Amino acid sequence: MGELMKRRADRMFVMPGNHETESDITDLCARFGFRTLHDASLVCAGHHVAGLGYSNITPFDTPGEFTEEEIARRLEKFADLKPLVLICHAPPLNTALDRVKEGLHAGSRAVGEFITKHQPPYFFCGHIHEAEGVVIQMGATRAQNVGKPGYLLEL
Repeated sequence: MGELMKRRADRMFVMPGNHETESDITDLCARFGFRTLHDASLVCAGHHVAGLGYSNITPFDTPGEFTEEEIARRLEKFADLKPLVLICHAPPLNTALDRVKEGLHAGSRAVGEFITKHQPPYFFCGHIHEAEGVVIQMGATRAQNVGKPGYLLEL
């Protein structure tokens, strides 16, 4: 998709999932002129937009996995950004956003704790393909698993 999106490179931000490495994303960005949003933030129309790629530990030993402690540590730098649009590859644990099947959830405890504590107005995730398109309310936070189609948020 890089070649197709190259003409919009000035508006393209990329984050790794759990199957990519940071260097994969760095190389992709360099090749097509995109920017990384992994472990970074920017200001857009008065909103802080922050991103954290990778997932919590999976049983598949993929290259893009963080411990819950690492996720919590990396998210903490976004705590004072207001208003915040938070984008993480990993969904919050034990919600409809991380439901693989009845009784099986595979999200991140640290992501859920961050949302509960800091209540960003918007949260977007992916990772759990079975929850694609699911939207929930977590207190003041509108949270959505965007899946492959994505989501257009106009700020």
